[in-house]
Amino acid sequence: MKPSHGRLTGCAAILVALWGHTPLVAAASMTAADSHVARMGRSDINADGVVRFGYPGVSFFLNFEGTRLSVEAEASGTNSYLDVIVDGVARKVRLAAGRQTVVLLDHAAAGKHAVEIVNRSETWHGTAALLRFDTDGKWNPAPVLPGRKMLMLGDSVTCGEAIDRVPGAKKEPAWWNARSSYGMLMARSLHAQVQLVCYGGRGLIRTWDNKTDEMNLPDYYRLAIPDRDKPVQWDQRDYRPDVILSAIGNNDFNPGIPDREGYVGTYVRFVQTLLRDHPQAQIVLTEGGLMTGEKREALVEYIAETVKRVGDKRVHAIASKPYPGDADDGHPTREQTVDIANDLLPQVRAIMGW
Repeated sequence: MKPSHGRLTGCAAILVALWGHTPLVAAASMTAADSHVARMGRSDINADGVVRFGYPGVSFFLNFEGTRLSVEAEASGTNSYLDVIVDGVARKVRLAAGRQTVVLLDHAAAGKHAVEIVNRSETWHGTAALLRFDTDGKWNPAPVLPGRKMLMLGDSVTCGEAIDRVPGAKKEPAWWNARSSYGMLMARSLHAQVQLVCYGGRGLIRTWDNKTDEMNLPDYYRLAIPDRDKPVQWDQRDYRPDVILSAIGNNDFNPGIPDREGYVGTYVRFVQTLLRDHPQAQIVLTEGGLMTGEKREALVEYIAETVKRVGDKRVHAIASKPYPGDADDGHPTREQTVDIANDLLPQVRAIMGW
């Protein structure tokens, strides 16, 4: 099991043992895996402290005192975007291909600053990594993340595709916005951590264009980085969600209504896997947020049958309304995404007692 924070050695470890907490560090540089950085989301942590990631919503939180902060980053291409939030003010950063230094804060007022970095993009846009943070000041202890934990399973809607659309413009990777996705909105409302384990165009059994030989939900659920060429396995023991919400089906039903027995049988097996992997979690199944008409009716029935066949009191079905986007894009708008969160929140609260 990977630790949540980097390991302290030498004098620092002795101080922790004596004081009972991580001391302030005057050093100006630290790796992305250091204990002064809190992390949320699935990632791959290298022995040298490099933290590589692909899923949207992967987040880094740190506190420091100083006037300047930068991070050494790396991206596999030019389509990866990050949100950088410093003292509550956000800006969007596009990573260049290869290794680079990103200035997060410069010529700021001396004093304490809180920084958050969030991956906006999907894995198919490219993978990225944070290597090392540098400051002219000192690091303060990392913020404490919420104790509650959520796991959101889904497709492009869960990933936050096209939330930042520009009317009349051609679609581009800058339109993705994980931080404004319904899963991250729900997590903030519930004071919970969240992992977005999602992949655009994929379903439970097939892709939007009817391919069954691509990674679909049962496949990428097992991965820390769902890179087709360099997949990285995920150890389910590294994150113990209290609730798992699966919102899948949009792409399965795009080519037509799939065979009932094949779909339900696959969903039953997948839910049984979730129950085994996470005996502490409630499992919640819902529709994908796009479909209407007979396709939606069929998926609702398939979900109900899945819950019935599994026959476990930890498995639930909840309703979600369809939000089919607008003239610029078929994905939910920013306002519709808020509506999705508001539709699901009271139902999840009722199940969890939150």
